[in-house]
Amino acid sequence: MPIDPETATALVIFDCDGVLVDSEPLSLGTLTAGLNRIGVAIDVDTVRERFAGTSMTSIMGHIARDYGIVAPEGFVEAVKAETLRAFDRDLHAMEGIIPAVEALALPSCVASSSDPTRLAHSLGLTGLLPLFEGRIFSATMVSRGKPAPDLFLFAAAEMGFAPGRCLVVEDSVPGVTAARAAGMRVLGFVGGGHWRHDPTGSDLIAAGAERVYAHHRELAALIARRAAA
Repeated sequence: MPIDPETATALVIFDCDGVLVDSEPLSLGTLTAGLNRIGVAIDVDTVRERFAGTSMTSIMGHIARDYGIVAPEGFVEAVKAETLRAFDRDLHAMEGIIPAVEALALPSCVASSSDPTRLAHSLGLTGLLPLFEGRIFSATMVSRGKPAPDLFLFAAAEMGFAPGRCLVVEDSVPGVTAARAAGMRVLGFVGGGHWRHDPTGSDLIAAGAERVYAHHRELAALIARRAAA
């Protein structure tokens, strides 16, 4: 079939945490420990299920509504600082992501629920920052974070592409939901440490991912297929 220039993939948008860097086991563990300290009875599996892929603002809103606990002043900043220290000790890039990004024949960018400080820290530690510098978008730049479509629509507009020509790589249900609400195709990535509970990515497929994959060596073929769809 001939390539339709109106729908062929022209921009790849990467989530960061759990896609570019294997940060979710570290950040979810730190967040869980912090919530336990302020009296929230919650375990890491519940934190992963409910909050992976969402911003701290959204998370703390849910904690206040669902658990009736308002975090003390400085709590969010303390958790963020502890998370960055954990990153300094243990964070690494996802296996194969650097050559996969370097081999892309399409423009790419990052759109993440993390704040700009954490994004720069994570990408800098793992050697990914030069691959995306100047093309990194945070949920702090829009009114609503994932699962709302705002961040992905903002990133596409800033990059100069229509939503229908964007392919998103996501690892979370809120992220997949946001991308689909933005009118974008989505690949679900299940190679992060936090996906050991479901390597099939059934939750991501149910949320709208058209396919899941577990290693970034598969990315080039998947993108090529979508670029010619």
